[in-house]
Amino acid sequence: MPRNGAARQPKYQRIAAALKAAIEAGEYGPGDRLPGENDLMATYDVARMTARQALGVLQAEGLTEARKGAGVFVREFRLIRRRGIQRLAADVWGEGRSIWAADTQDRDPEVELVSVTEEVVPDAVGALLGLAPGAPACVRRRRFLLDGKPVMLATSYLDAALVAGTPVTEPDTGPGGIYARLAELGQGPARFREEVRSRMPNADEAARLGLGAGTPVVLVVRTAFAEDGRVVEVNEMVLDSSAYVLEYDFEAR
Repeated sequence: MPRNGAARQPKYQRIAAALKAAIEAGEYGPGDRLPGENDLMATYDVARMTARQALGVLQAEGLTEARKGAGVFVREFRLIRRRGIQRLAADVWGEGRSIWAADTQDRDPEVELVSVTEEVVPDAVGALLGLAPGAPACVRRRRFLLDGKPVMLATSYLDAALVAGTPVTEPDTGPGGIYARLAELGQGPARFREEVRSRMPNADEAARLGLGAGTPVVLVVRTAFAEDGRVVEVNEMVLDSSAYVLEYDFEAR
C-alpha cells in the first residue's frame, strides 16, 4: 500500500500538526495549557524527545510559549501587522504621528530609549551616510514593547554633524520622530529602501527580546534617502519573528 505524505512525516511533526489543528479549531484557546510531554508520550506512544520536539515546533512558530515550571501555553499575544509601505508615508510622520504606533493601531505601544550617543560606526554604515573615515554618527538605540512584551530592537544611524543641536540627539525627538526633524532641516526622507532577511539571534538579542530557544529573528535594514539622494538615516531593526506579519501592499505599475 503506498505511503501518503502524512505517514512519511516524522512523528513529532504529526503531533505538532494535530496540536495546531486543535488550536485552530478552538479546542485550546489563548492562554490555555497544552498537553505536556508526559501526556503526549502516553497519547502517541512516543519517546520524551519526540514529544519535546513537537512542542518545540509550536513554540518556534510563535503559537505557544513555555512558562518555567508551569508548562506550554497557547500565546495570548496578537500579531503585529507591519505594513511596510503605508507606515512610512509622509502623511504619517509629517502629521506628527509615530510610524511605530501606526503598526499597533488600538494597542498601547511603549518605546524604551536605550541610548543616544555619538560614535564611530562600522565602515559599511559610515560609507552609506557619506561620513569621512573616523567621523562620528549619531546613534539611537531603542527597544519596542507591545502589551508588555519586547518585540523589536532598533538602532538608527545619522550623520552627527547634520543633526547636531536638534531633538534627534535628545531622548524625545518630538512629534513625528526623526523623520519630521530631518524634514525641518530640509533633509526629509523622499525615498526608502528596506532589506529583509531572517537569522538566529545572538545571545544579547535573545535576552533583550525574551526569545525562547529556536526562535529566529527578522532583520530589517532601512535606508532613508533625501530628495537629492543623500542617505539621511540607516536603521537596523531586529524583530521577534513570532510577533510580526510583514505586509507589503503596492500598485502593480
